[in-house]
Amino acid sequence: MRFRLGLLAALLGLGFAAAVAAQGFTVSEIRVEGNQRIEPETVRSYMAIAEGDPFDGDKIDRSLKALFATSLFADVAIRQEGRALVVRVVENPVINRIAFEGNKKFESKMLEAEIQLKPRIVYTRTRVQSDVQRLLQLYRRNGRFAAAVEPKVIQLAQNRVDLVFEINEGEATGIRRINFIGNRRFNDAKLREIILTRESRWYRFLTTDDIYDPDRLTVDRERLRRYYLSKGHAEFRVVSSIAELTPDREDFFITFAIEEGEVYRFGDIKVVSEFRDLPAEHLYKYLRVEKGDIYNADDVENSIIDLTAEINGWGVPFVDVRAEPRRNRDKRVIDLTFYVGEGPRIYVERIDITGNVRTLDRVVRREMRVVEGDAFNSARMRRSRQRLQAIGYFEKVDIKQERGSAPDRTIVAVDVKEKSTGELSLGIGFSTADGVLGDVSVRERNFLGKGQDARLGYTLASRRRQFDFSFTEPYFMERTVSAGFDLADRHRNLQRERGYDDHSQWMRLRSGYPITEYLSQHFAYLYRVDDIQNVAPGASRFIKARQGETATSEIGHALAYDRRDEKINPSDGYVARILTDFAGLGGDVTYVRLTGEYSFYYPLSDTLTGVIQATAGRIYGLGEDVRISNRFFLGGGSLRGFRSGGVGPRDLNTGDSLGGNLLWFTTGELRFPVGLPKEVGVLGRSFIDIGALNKVDEAGGGIGDTGSPRVGVGAGISWATPIGPLSLDFARAVIKEEYDRTEFFRINFGTRF
Repeated sequence: MRFRLGLLAALLGLGFAAAVAAQGFTVSEIRVEGNQRIEPETVRSYMAIAEGDPFDGDKIDRSLKALFATSLFADVAIRQEGRALVVRVVENPVINRIAFEGNKKFESKMLEAEIQLKPRIVYTRTRVQSDVQRLLQLYRRNGRFAAAVEPKVIQLAQNRVDLVFEINEGEATGIRRINFIGNRRFNDAKLREIILTRESRWYRFLTTDDIYDPDRLTVDRERLRRYYLSKGHAEFRVVSSIAELTPDREDFFITFAIEEGEVYRFGDIKVVSEFRDLPAEHLYKYLRVEKGDIYNADDVENSIIDLTAEINGWGVPFVDVRAEPRRNRDKRVIDLTFYVGEGPRIYVERIDITGNVRTLDRVVRREMRVVEGDAFNSARMRRSRQRLQAIGYFEKVDIKQERGSAPDRTIVAVDVKEKSTGELSLGIGFSTADGVLGDVSVRERNFLGKGQDARLGYTLASRRRQFDFSFTEPYFMERTVSAGFDLADRHRNLQRERGYDDHSQWMRLRSGYPITEYLSQHFAYLYRVDDIQNVAPGASRFIKARQGETATSEIGHALAYDRRDEKINPSDGYVARILTDFAGLGGDVTYVRLTGEYSFYYPLSDTLTGVIQATAGRIYGLGEDVRISNRFFLGGGSLRGFRSGGVGPRDLNTGDSLGGNLLWFTTGELRFPVGLPKEVGVLGRSFIDIGALNKVDEAGGGIGDTGSPRVGVGAGISWATPIGPLSLDFARAVIKEEYDRTEFFRINFGTRF
């Protein structure tokens, strides 16, 4: 209203000034009224007309607009008195203080950073409304669409105001229902597992996946597209994804409208090579696609990656592999031709890293498979992104190619979003082996932003007490060599299995380095002191003979080849390890121990995973018998259906387990869902364990040591609960010796909070 009155007054003054100007009058004076803080000269400086100028209606109009545009004034009026112009202003107040009330989700400091208004800035309604929208947008980005913000103004002396934003945050806006329209091959339940957005349920109280997020919805569209393309639906598309807010503004209905299209298979597969020294027939073995298989876009992309990496390894830095599909809708096949040719000669000019607040630049750079000056390689870029994601320091990793300073130069832009890498863990739980237990540990996986891993832990159980500290530097002296050490002190009550208590203290120094992208080599030195104490009066004579303290000085070597898709919960790939340990450079014992391990994971379907694991070991005493603390023991988690130490050589008179020098066991396991939502983290498994342990050095009778295979079969579940892992196994020993110790049920449960 004030603006309209000021404008009306200006128009009246403009009309009068025009009449005066027609008579040739000039402005003799510009007088400013109503100003409190602002000097008259400041007001005159914004005006387009000055003293001594002829009256000009256009200049007066522009002066009025210029004064309003400063945002210093709530109202401006210009009138003529004789040969003078009178400028009447009403100043906008100055903000004295800004406060927030009702905010619990966000601290006031964060809200202050979000708005543009600050103390000692001129107050305007336009700015206030703009900041209200910013605050609402902040809450909506965090799933609170019912939030309301009401600005309140408190008038103070000297034309000052306090601005208070009264906030009603409301409840987080969840997802009441996710629907799919147009899906025929896969039902709604299956597609809900593919996307990241989840329906609101009580058990999702520790996640935000069931809070509406439009950015997550965009990712879900892409996940649906990639899933269908991997299942042969080459013409799949998401028609729309609509989020509708319920009338009570508490939840959303999400609806995906999709077109599946028909299922295609691979037709003719060809490779065309433009390199004379690289015949096409030598490249077919690196393809992951075969004629007649259901079309899979992931296999096509992985074939391109494998071909590029293989050719790069042959000394060809600039290579371009393209897959050109030809779709035959009548036969529902897709013919593929892989063109292998020389790529553009582009070099990496610079690598720019952004988003890392705590993590040092060098921690990011050392995971990159290219350095500045290298030939640009898209396959290595993808591998670099995989490595950065795998180290676990970042929530998000984006790598983009940007234009360089010359046509043959490119800039690699790496943008990361850090996540918490520190862990304070308190735990309580129960395990069949150790009984009731509690533990506390502190771990930082990115210590001081240098990528170092440090952990300090203490465990107290009814049958075990342990303190341990470990530290790892993954890039020792800025080389691709890891180095670290472990310190530990452990007390174990082994009366039930072996008739004694065990106290061990050890220090381990370790180092390792990659030989190739997947093959790595590791070395370690271990110094351990074992004390067999509190030997039961009725314990085996072989154990009594070993009572006391023994020092072990051991050098270890390991080779590992790892092609698993994930380290924690793999579903595809394999890992193989060969370990060699030698003790005798100091200490009280001398032996050589050889161990081989192999694990294979195969996805039988989207929900079924087959697992095969095998371990074999042999320890040889050099000039002496192998002591009981250095032998292998079998049972419990390694051979289900049998107790810990329940298999292998045993004193038949006392029933004590003596361990063995020769070990082998293998497991076949099928992992499957149990009908609960995937994010609940419950998996079922059925298994068969086969193994044997034998060969002890002690002479004399009374030892059961057949070395015959034992077999345990059973089923169980594993649950990644919000407060820790839980596993239950029900197993029966179907092939055993009469002196073996068996068990039907095993539970392991620990909490983290």
